[in-house]
Amino acid sequence: MAGIIQIDNLSKQYGGGTRALSDVSMDIEEGEIIALLGPNGAGKTTLISIICGLVVPTGGTVRVGGHDIRTDWRAARRMIGLVPQEIALEPFETVMNCVRFTRGLYGEGRDDAYIEQVLRSLALWDKRDAMTKELSGGMKRRVLIAKALAHRPKVLFLDEPTAGVDVALRREMWQVVEGMRKDGVTIILTTHYLEEAEEMADRIGVINHGRLLLVKPKDELMGEFGRKTLTIELDTALDAIPSALAGRGLELAQDGRHLRYDYDTRADRTGIARLLGDLAAQGITVRDVSTKQSSLEEVFISLVDDGDKNSAAEDAA
Repeated sequence: MAGIIQIDNLSKQYGGGTRALSDVSMDIEEGEIIALLGPNGAGKTTLISIICGLVVPTGGTVRVGGHDIRTDWRAARRMIGLVPQEIALEPFETVMNCVRFTRGLYGEGRDDAYIEQVLRSLALWDKRDAMTKELSGGMKRRVLIAKALAHRPKVLFLDEPTAGVDVALRREMWQVVEGMRKDGVTIILTTHYLEEAEEMADRIGVINHGRLLLVKPKDELMGEFGRKTLTIELDTALDAIPSALAGRGLELAQDGRHLRYDYDTRADRTGIARLLGDLAAQGITVRDVSTKQSSLEEVFISLVDDGDKNSAAEDAA
């Protein structure tokens, strides 16, 4: 079954020669949350802008719900809601009228019961008669989400939706996002808060230098690229790592009582059993051991670093 969004060999090159996207291909399934990660200037916003009809691609195709974004743009655009990075609202208009107006732009008739439902879900109902210029930054972002949902889209793009929002409000907004997913809305987000992507996304896509490095289910990505760290607590502090254990990848903490050992969970042998045996052979008594899985942030940094090295090699060639 085809995804609700189908992207094939999508490219974008600007007049000055800057290539923002290079042959990006991916399918996005209906009802999933996919997080697009990448450094500033990687091409995330360009990709979203093309799908939403705000930027014209120089190559490739995109279909939303089977509708080509260029030849059948009206039907494709009707399926999409967009929450942009920038807060752009009518300052002297009320929250209610802002959302009503956006619904009208899509040719939808007035439906105040649905608008009330949206505003209540975003904790905006009490602010319905307030002018947007009177709202806090977090509330303004909620209004942007309400506007994006006004015409009941099947696909919602969230481009850095929690930038500048405090921690408490950010978590409330992610509860709203989870509720949308339960209602069947497909959600594509970009974020710099990697812990949010790790917690919320079904799949992770990593973009760098306009190239899609990978798209994988979150758990698969963490299992394939993540590493684990073994922390060994010693009974007696060491001044230095014994020479017999040099080259084993051990790192001694400043307190001398903890050793750190990184290992690959996919390897046939982790080396842990041998390491513990060698510690005992050196007369080093182990008090406790613990492990920690790599975070999505560490995986992301590793992927981007590898992508930078590959791009540099291609440029040199």
